[in-house]
Amino acid sequence: MSWDAPFTQIPPAPGAKTSLLFLCDHASNAVPPEYDDLGLARKLFETHIAYDIGAAFVTRALAEAYGAAALLGGVSRLLIDLNRGADDPTLVMKLSDGSIIPGNRAADAAEVARRLARFHAPYHAVIQDEIGRIGDGAILISIHSFTPAWKGVGRPWEMGVLYGRDARLARPLMKQLAAAGFTVGDNEPYTGALEGDTLDTHGTKTGHANVLIEIRQDFLDGAEKARAFAARLKPILDAALMEMES
Repeated sequence: MSWDAPFTQIPPAPGAKTSLLFLCDHASNAVPPEYDDLGLARKLFETHIAYDIGAAFVTRALAEAYGAAALLGGVSRLLIDLNRGADDPTLVMKLSDGSIIPGNRAADAAEVARRLARFHAPYHAVIQDEIGRIGDGAILISIHSFTPAWKGVGRPWEMGVLYGRDARLARPLMKQLAAAGFTVGDNEPYTGALEGDTLDTHGTKTGHANVLIEIRQDFLDGAEKARAFAARLKPILDAALMEMES
């Protein structure tokens, strides 16, 4: 990966006619060498605090299945959270799930600005470019994953569907997931109404249909499991898209 373009861009398949754009903000647990792992033990970069486990595999598999474009963030959210607005106070976290981030403790405004320019801005610029290529009918689907428990408390959901003001795709998707037997969180385990996040910026505020899909990580803890889950998810997504369009 070139840190001058700190994201992975998957182009649409030749001749494919799809309005879908798949996004994975927290695809990577990578940090450029000069940041010295932010002062953390390497083993922490294999946990959920560094990235969304399995989400990249699902994103790639769905993009391939649809012949659609996809964009995957290239740096760990411990360095900078690509799913936050540029002025969000949680953009560069100093504490994550009980772990102090030494390399972020002294990150002043100038350092945050450097990370924004180097990692955050290029990722969001290419999202904007891809939406422009697709046109007004672009549909944004963002893939994330979540832990089965948080702070010792089990989460009852298997899937979460997150959205802000625009529920055009979220509503039919929740219906189809429930019909397929999943326990579905409606804006759970997080809210999708986050001002300045990726889908708010590129979807809701610009009028493009969008949804954020959260998948419980125990469905995705292995490349083959994640790809199999994507295959399971595709017909559900097909039905939701068809319902939305109708």
